[in-house]
Amino acid sequence: MTDLLPGVTGVLVLADGTVLQGIGVGATGDAVGEVCFNTAMTGYQEILTDPSYMAQIVAFTFPHMGNTGTNSEDLEQMSGGSETAARGAIFRDVPTEPANWRANANLNDWMLRRGVVGLAGVDTRSLTRLIREKGMPHAVIAHSPTGAFDLPALQAKAAAWSGLEGLDLAKDATTRQTFTWDETRWDWEGGYDRLETPKYEVVVVDYGVKRNILRSLASIGARATVVPADTSAEDILARKPDGVLLSNGPGDPAATGVYAVPEIRKLVDSGTPVFGICLGHQMLARALGASTVKMDQGHHGANHPVKDLTTGKVEIVSMNHGFTVDRDSLPAAVTETHVSLFDGTNAGLALTDRPVFSVQHHPEASPGPTDSLYLFERFAGLMDKAK
Repeated sequence: MTDLLPGVTGVLVLADGTVLQGIGVGATGDAVGEVCFNTAMTGYQEILTDPSYMAQIVAFTFPHMGNTGTNSEDLEQMSGGSETAARGAIFRDVPTEPANWRANANLNDWMLRRGVVGLAGVDTRSLTRLIREKGMPHAVIAHSPTGAFDLPALQAKAAAWSGLEGLDLAKDATTRQTFTWDETRWDWEGGYDRLETPKYEVVVVDYGVKRNILRSLASIGARATVVPADTSAEDILARKPDGVLLSNGPGDPAATGVYAVPEIRKLVDSGTPVFGICLGHQMLARALGASTVKMDQGHHGANHPVKDLTTGKVEIVSMNHGFTVDRDSLPAAVTETHVSLFDGTNAGLALTDRPVFSVQHHPEASPGPTDSLYLFERFAGLMDKAK
């Protein structure tokens, strides 16, 4: 196994024994997970607090992170730290001190408080090429200020980790109790605002929901009632919602789908408008008879081109997923509405006879471009027609 260089305080040890060494940042200790790369140039705080990254270690391809610091407003998970979001982060350069009027803490201190183990000073281009060629590896990221690492033990821990396939992580990422949400999206002049007169009542099934999804609902006039992932369709429909949103979240859709898919089928059959995002999209597809598969490298970034086949429009979107809907398995009653222009994988679907649709990407952005915000308006249109 690799001998460590002088001054090394952080390592990434892959299950095959490969060791990347550099400077430890953030929390000390170690964390095991699947390593993915993210191509976003900004939005590292939103990325590291996205519950969809639970049990993953994020390698940022953009070399400079930390420039805008961190603040209390740009968190995406509802609560918790690295146990229900990204476990680790890898940077080319050591995070800089912030230079931004909204910052109230630097990235290193923020990661330390959250329990995110970081590694800087490594060749992230080489790591990205490895992932592209061999898939997302299992690994342990470790930070020790003294530079003391038991590399064989770390490799054994990485090799013993079972991986994301077969893992239901939504049960840990979801809310424990029902709550309502009325905060709207951030505005340059006024920050966040409140929805005063709701036009719609939407139930959000929380598999690991991002705050900006809830804000985007409020911004179209929908008050969101957020319920746990295992809530029954009967309990959801008893609230007489105008629509139901199936949220994003971490883990294997087949595993979470064991209890979620039967309830989603009942929601679809009820005729209530349904909108699925990311994990919600994948489990909706399974509920409609399609299958999902694990991807080799996944899609993680804020610069992914997707085509809306219903309009012919190409949009740049945020994506974060390691599983995908097998487009060849889509039943005849399901229309493919969006497709990734990177690799041709499915990025959206809709039913031809019911007000049901979903997308693989993140229309709420945060981080990322806002090209897909129209999907929330599309959801509002379905709710208007159903009234």
